[in-house]
Amino acid sequence: MERLLWAPAPALVCGGKRGKGDDTVADPLGTVGEWLCRAALQPPPPPRVCGTPGGPPVTARRVRLSDGRHLAYEESGVPKETARYRIVFSHGFTGSRLDSLRASQEVAEELGVYMVGFDRAGYGESDPNPARSVRSAALDMEELADALGLDDRFYAVGFSLGCHAVWGALRYIPHRLAGAAMLAPVVNYWWPGLPAGVAAEAYGRQARGDQWALRVSHHAPGILHWWMGQRWLPTSTVVDNTTHLPNRRDAEVRRALAADGTLQRKREVATQQGIHESYYRDMTVMFGKWEFDPMGLPEPPCPVHLWQGDEDGLVPVELQQHVAGKLGWVNYHELPGTGHFLSAVPGLGDTVLRTLFG
Repeated sequence: MERLLWAPAPALVCGGKRGKGDDTVADPLGTVGEWLCRAALQPPPPPRVCGTPGGPPVTARRVRLSDGRHLAYEESGVPKETARYRIVFSHGFTGSRLDSLRASQEVAEELGVYMVGFDRAGYGESDPNPARSVRSAALDMEELADALGLDDRFYAVGFSLGCHAVWGALRYIPHRLAGAAMLAPVVNYWWPGLPAGVAAEAYGRQARGDQWALRVSHHAPGILHWWMGQRWLPTSTVVDNTTHLPNRRDAEVRRALAADGTLQRKREVATQQGIHESYYRDMTVMFGKWEFDPMGLPEPPCPVHLWQGDEDGLVPVELQQHVAGKLGWVNYHELPGTGHFLSAVPGLGDTVLRTLFG
C-alpha cells in the first residue's frame, strides 16, 4: 500500500507506449495505456455559468473580482459596519455560502461578530475558475474582504476541505489575517511533512473507492472527471455520501439529512454549474501537488486554532495530531467522542467564537 500511495503514476502516451521525452518503450499494460490516454483527451462538459444563457439564475449577492469572476456571498451575525470582529468563512466539500459556524445570534451580538460565507469558485453561484489552486482560494478570500470593506485584517475560518483556503491564507496573505481557525481540516496524504508510513497506513484504511479517487486526483487530475463518471470503476464514497462514519452522531446526522432531502438539496445548490467545476476541482486542488508544505510554514503574526474530533471517519486523527504537533503555534483542540460534522456538536460554534474573541 505504501508503494501504491507514494509511487508516481507513469507518464502515458497514446498508442500503447510509455515514455519520457523522446524515448518510448512498450507499455506493459498494452491497450490500457491507450485507453487511459483517450480518457484524458475527453474534456469535461463546459460549466453552466450562472447568469448566462442556459445557466442557472443569479439570486445571491455577488462581488466582481479583479479577473472578472464573481463570488456569491451570504452575511450573518451583526452588521459589518458595527462589528468588532469580521470573519470570512470557507465552506467544506459539498457545501455553499449558506454554511457557517452555526453560532447563536446572541453570542454573535454579545461579541460583535460579523461573518460572511461565500461560494468557492465553481460552487453555487460563484463563477468557475479553471485555474483554481490553494493560492487562488486564499486570494479570493482577500478580494472578497476588500470588496466588502472588512478593513486591513480579518479572520479566516474554514471547515473540512474548505480549510485549504485557510492554509493558503496563512501562506500567501498572513499580513491580512487577524486570526485563523480550522474545523476538521482535510489532510493531503502527500504533504512532504507527514511521516510516509503513518500517512500510508491511514490512507490504506480508507474505502477502496476513495483510495482510487484520491490517487487519480493527485497523479492524474486530467482524467478525474472521466473516472468519476464510470460506475464500474471504484469511485469516491464521499461524493456518493456512503462513507462509513464510525461516530454515532455523524451517522445519525447524515441519515436525518438524507431522509428529509437536505443532502440532495445541498448537492443541487453546490453543483448547479457542474460537478466538475465544484466537487472534482476541489478534489484535485486539495489532493494535488501543493506549492508548499503546511508543516513548513513559519509562525504567522496571528493566533491559529484547530478543532478535530477523535472519531472523525473522514480525516484521520493521527495525521491531524502530527500536523498540530509539528506546528507549535497551532492551538489544537481535540474533541473526544466527536466525528467530522462539527457543526452538529451542540454549542461548538459559540465555543469557537468565544475562543477566538472572548
